[in-house]
Amino acid sequence: MKLTRGRHLLYVDTSMGSGTAAWYLIGKDIEELSVDLGADTETVKNILDETSVRHNGYEPSISADPFYADPDDALYPVLKDIAMNRKKGGECQTKYLEVIIDDTSDTSHSAWQEDCYLVPQSVGGDTSGFQIPFNILPAGNRKAGTATISAAKVPSFTATT
Repeated sequence: MKLTRGRHLLYVDTSMGSGTAAWYLIGKDIEELSVDLGADTETVKNILDETSVRHNGYEPSISADPFYADPDDALYPVLKDIAMNRKKGGECQTKYLEVIIDDTSDTSHSAWQEDCYLVPQSVGGDTSGFQIPFNILPAGNRKAGTATISAAKVPSFTATT
């Protein structure tokens, strides 16, 4: 059975590191959201017609576009503050959480938490509504673990020891 797209959940911590994580589920009004792994690879063919591949790692990024500004969404004041006050560096740092629900009958799901930067790309948009599209730039300290998700879709992450 193929997993539906809704089984890959992406959350961002709107507490911005100021206490207990306040996870915001990304996806409302977004029709496509992927983690671009940004694989750094090089393929080389030598004079013996042999091919070798050098894999130097990943430089992942996530683009959340559109993001419609909604004062009732916990992420809106965070993005508004970063964008309108032109914050940078550590002022944009938080965490994100990826959860994959392989089995809906299970209560514990595969999950990964990582430090990241929230970087708004623009403010404004078209007549469909005021938008603040943003990128999530993973910044390391990735931890594997499990997540349980409440009926309200709020996750609780436990890192694997």
